Amino acid sequence: MRRELGFRVGIGAFAVLLLILVAAIGVELTRQSLLSIKEFGFRFWLTSTWDPVAGEFGALPFIWGTLYSSILALVISTPIALGIAVFISELCPARLRGPLTFLTELLAAIPSIVYGLWGIFVLAPAVRALETSTPEALRALPLFSGPPLGNGMLAAGLILAVMVIPFTSSVAREVLKTVPPAQREAAYALGATRFEAIRAAMFFARTGIIGAVMLGFGRALGETMAVTMVIGNNPQVSLSLFAPQYTMAAVIANEFTEATGDLYLHALTEIGLVLFIITLVVNTASRGLIWAMGRPARSRKPVVVAEAAA
Repeated sequence: MRRELGFRVGIGAFAVLLLILVAAIGVELTRQSLLSIKEFGFRFWLTSTWDPVAGEFGALPFIWGTLYSSILALVISTPIALGIAVFISELCPARLRGPLTFLTELLAAIPSIVYGLWGIFVLAPAVRALETSTPEALRALPLFSGPPLGNGMLAAGLILAVMVIPFTSSVAREVLKTVPPAQREAAYALGATRFEAIRAAMFFARTGIIGAVMLGFGRALGETMAVTMVIGNNPQVSLSLFAPQYTMAAVIANEFTEATGDLYLHALTEIGLVLFIITLVVNTASRGLIWAMGRPARSRKPVVVAEAAA
C-alpha cells in the first residue's frame, strides 16, 4: 500500500513538473517581451510594418506566413501520409513492409539543414520552372501572382510537407495496427469490398488519425532552418504562392543575433511568445476535437442481451 502511494505521488509530481515547466516558459517569454507589449499592445499582432531602424514592429506578416505555410503543408502532406500508412498496414506485401517502414521513418531522422540544402539546390529550381510555365491567365489571379523566383511560399509548403509526411504516416500506421481484426472481419462478413473494409478500419481509428495529422501540423508550425532557406524571408502578407514571405521561427533565427536595441530584442521575444501561444491553442483545439470525437464511444453504454429461455 505504501509503495503504491509513493508510486502515485511520484508520477503525479512528474505531471505537475511538466505543467510548471510550460507555465515557466510562458512567464519568461512574457517577462522578456514586456517592453514590446507595453509599447505596441495588440497592435503588434495586427500591423505589418517591421522596421528596426525606425523602431516600428508588427508581427502580422510572420503570423500569416507561419499559418499559411503550415496549413499548405498539411493540405499537401495529409493525403500522401495517410496513403502511405494505409498501404503499409493494409495492402503491402509482407516482404516489403519492413523496408518501407524503415525508409519512411528514416525521412524523419534527416536533419532540417539537409532538407534546406535539398530545397535550395533541387526544390527551388523545380518550383521556379513551374512558376515560369504557369499560364498568364493563372498568373493574373492573386494566388499565382508574383515574380518566378523559386523561393517563396510554395517552396516552403512543399518542403514542410516532405518533412511532415514521415511523422503523420508513422503515427497513422501504428493507429491502424491497433484496430481490432474483428472490425475488418465484420465488414467482410457483411459483403464489403476490401476498400470498404479499409474505410471501416479508418473510421474506427479516426480519432488517432486526426491526432497524427495534428502532430504533423505542430511539427510544421515550429520548423525553422529548412523554411528559412526557401521561403524568401520577405515580411509581407500575400495570398500568392509565388511571393517570398516570412515565418515567426525564421525571423527569430535570422535576426536575434543582430538585434541591438532592447525594443528590438523584446519584439523578437514577443514573436516567440506569439508562436508559443499559437502552438498551445492549436494543440488544445486538436485535443478538444479528439476528445469530442471519442466522447460518443465512451458514453455509449454496453448492451446486455439476455439469453432466450430454452
